Amino acid sequence: MDTTQSRVAVAGASGLIGTALTRSLAADGHDVVRLVRRTPRAGDEVRWDPHKEYVDTAGLAGCTAVVNLAGAGIGDHRWTAAYKRELRDSRVLGTRTLAAAVASLDAPPQVFLNASAIGYYGDTGARAVDETAPAGDGFLPSLCVEWEEAAGAARGAGIRTVLARNGLVVGREGGAWGRLFPLFKAGLGGQLGNGRQYWSHISLHDVVAALRHLIDTRTLSGPFNLTAPDPVTNREVTAAMGRVLKRPTLLPVPAPALRLALGEMAGDVLGSQRVLPTRLLESGFAFAFPGIDDSIRAALA
Repeated sequence: MDTTQSRVAVAGASGLIGTALTRSLAADGHDVVRLVRRTPRAGDEVRWDPHKEYVDTAGLAGCTAVVNLAGAGIGDHRWTAAYKRELRDSRVLGTRTLAAAVASLDAPPQVFLNASAIGYYGDTGARAVDETAPAGDGFLPSLCVEWEEAAGAARGAGIRTVLARNGLVVGREGGAWGRLFPLFKAGLGGQLGNGRQYWSHISLHDVVAALRHLIDTRTLSGPFNLTAPDPVTNREVTAAMGRVLKRPTLLPVPAPALRLALGEMAGDVLGSQRVLPTRLLESGFAFAFPGIDDSIRAALA
């Protein structure tokens, strides 16, 4: 953000991206408000309850930006009917609740930035897609469509609304890579399925930098793919992990074993998403860690 001190509210502040974003903002002297689902225990916490569509809007007063990164973890559980409902409600209800809250403020924020995901595009195979591509088919694409549409109240109130379609974040502290690092460090890593599926990755550093760029740049709105400019295949990811960690990667996980272990979610692990950050690059954003090796090294640093 610019050098002017700002007040920024963040939902999902305890997650992988939220923790890194709030740390970055606070380090630069910005006032960060964390939305929590329990009784606030500190002066920088504000209560909200997405399932009851409640936000303590007094705590949002004076915010120049509201960022929503909240949502149940995609890979935290098997996709039972109950957990798929939790995945949807935590995103759609949460976004709808926050968007309505910011739209109701007498002095609304300048920007409402809402997380989304490249799951929007579904399985693209080897075909490269950017923000001009339509939504794909299946559970995750339909979820992402609803998730993004839920921000409508903010957009309708004239608040600049940005949708950050996050790729696979290369970080040690959580997400998919948080599970991969221990396996590869132990020499138990290997390609998943045939390894030809594209993984559109992005370093945690670049996600935070991109989010702050989107918050700051007042001409930007709508969807942005937060992915590195050169997507790589799972086979290439596996080789890079082996190179950087100096470990063997000789234990591939066959597709049938993944389907047995993960159920419906295996379709997305084995699916291919070759997603390009066209609008982000056109906006002048520069990646610090565009390559997969550099992203892995940055996570380890």
